[in-house]
Amino acid sequence: MRIKLVLCFIFTVSVCTAQSGFRVVPLGVKGGGDDGNLSAYMVAPANSSAYVCLDAGTISNGITKAIANQAFNASPDSVLKRYIKAYLISHPHLDHVSGMIINSIEDTTKPIYASQYCIEVLKNHYFNWQSWPNLGSEGNAPALKKYNYVALSEGSETNIENTAMSVKAFKLSHSNPYESTAFLLKRGTDYVLYFGDTGADEVEKSDNMQHVWKAVAPLVAAKQLKGIFLEVSYPNDQPDKKLYGHLTPQWFMKELNVLAQLAGAGNLAGLNVIVTHMKPTGDSEAKIKAELTSENALKLNLIFPEQGKAFDLK
Repeated sequence: MRIKLVLCFIFTVSVCTAQSGFRVVPLGVKGGGDDGNLSAYMVAPANSSAYVCLDAGTISNGITKAIANQAFNASPDSVLKRYIKAYLISHPHLDHVSGMIINSIEDTTKPIYASQYCIEVLKNHYFNWQSWPNLGSEGNAPALKKYNYVALSEGSETNIENTAMSVKAFKLSHSNPYESTAFLLKRGTDYVLYFGDTGADEVEKSDNMQHVWKAVAPLVAAKQLKGIFLEVSYPNDQPDKKLYGHLTPQWFMKELNVLAQLAGAGNLAGLNVIVTHMKPTGDSEAKIKAELTSENALKLNLIFPEQGKAFDLK
């Protein structure tokens, strides 16, 4: 009996360990310019097919690439309609919503989680029968209600429909006074943090990122935060006045050093940080990668995602 109990305990622990963390499938990774590869990341708990899509600049092209890379053993139609359970939209710029809009007529009923500001733009400028049929739950009649708008209150935890995850939203400054959003996803005791487009607090004259860092510092110290998605749009030679609410490698590292001061610098060693939204112009991507690598005194595990190539955050 004791042997059976021990074996049962070992099996249970191993299953729980195997199921910790998150699976990520990048549908699009660029920050504009490449209209078939724009910001969109499918994220689900490990061993789950119930994904959310963090931003939605590119959908169908990314799904096709993901299937070709064996991220899914399913048809493109199934991934769109069955695997993506909800959209979480950080802000309403076209490079973060165009894939969702274009594919919406073929899509299934699901919620869109976003700030009230973002929802108002989607409702008034995209799903309005002028730019596109109104597939939302509000706005110009008739509202076809395929997508149900769910406004997120900052800092409040909201369960994500048809998934095992919940989300907290935090306001970001994206070329002040314009807004973006950070999403803190939770599944059990595991977390992942996704930043939409954002400028550094010092440049944006805000404390929005500081607020996010304070919220997640205890999770970093406890090794519960499995990864951070954070943008770098330009190399270091881009002047601050031409950042338009984005980060360079220097500002990226300065912001993560703020987190290190709150969580303990040693606790950031090995932390998964996914570098998003690089602008595909000239040699800027190569410069960004080289600058981030040379400035990585915190010993972060920098991940440069590729469209359609899945990876795990453990």
